[in-house]
Amino acid sequence: MHLPEPVVRALRCSVCGAPLTGRDRAVRCHHGHSFDLAKQGYVNLLHAKIPAGTADTAEMVAARVEFLGKGHYQPLAEAVAKQAARFDPELIIDAGAGTGYYLAKALPENAHGLALDVSAVALRRAAKAHPAIGAAVWNLWEPWPVADQAADVVLNVFAPRNAAEFRRVLRPGGALVVVSPNPGHLGELGSAVLGIGEDKEQRLDSSLARFTLDHREEISYRLRLDPDEVRHVVGMGPAAHHLHRDGRAERLAGFTEPVDVTASFTLSVFT
Repeated sequence: MHLPEPVVRALRCSVCGAPLTGRDRAVRCHHGHSFDLAKQGYVNLLHAKIPAGTADTAEMVAARVEFLGKGHYQPLAEAVAKQAARFDPELIIDAGAGTGYYLAKALPENAHGLALDVSAVALRRAAKAHPAIGAAVWNLWEPWPVADQAADVVLNVFAPRNAAEFRRVLRPGGALVVVSPNPGHLGELGSAVLGIGEDKEQRLDSSLARFTLDHREEISYRLRLDPDEVRHVVGMGPAAHHLHRDGRAERLAGFTEPVDVTASFTLSVFT
């Protein structure tokens, strides 16, 4: 496995900020800082521990692979890809890429993708999701190890939003594609999932005040999930960090028959 050259050119040393070059299963800068490429194909640029409960665990990643592999969020992935394609991207950065599911589907021919996520376990999958993807472990709340104006499109799907870094890494005329769940998303599962505030749209727009809203659409449809799929959809998200609090695990175990649920998202494009 290797990092595609366009991705290496976009990356910067997380110690000194210098450009990186790839060689002998590592990336390094001219100051001598070097980062080994894992055998699964990603590079870890972190040099500090992250708080517990921040990164997706192996169990969460496995649940996500199972659930997304069934095509339940395919309509959302197609909508993300359609919006990204409007900007004729050569490089797409997925901020909080997870397993690379959305990034892989959004990449047009001859484009490359950089998957950033704090979970090395998730990026093992992202690095293999598409031959044109390069993956780097990083904490999105910190300044990114990415060159200024490197990206044509930034994706942000159910992930932390660092508005200053979005703006810095996007080229003039570039686009930020944000997906967030709506208050009714998976509402039929009750308290087994985390609640979503009614003011989420206002908070989103406020956090991205330096951008211009270009497009917004609601994507909602019904799903029938069997008990295993219910466990997967809960276990792949942030609620998985809290399953053993407030009786959530017991309520989740109570789903023993197929259930109809609502998938509901807002997709926003900012320039």
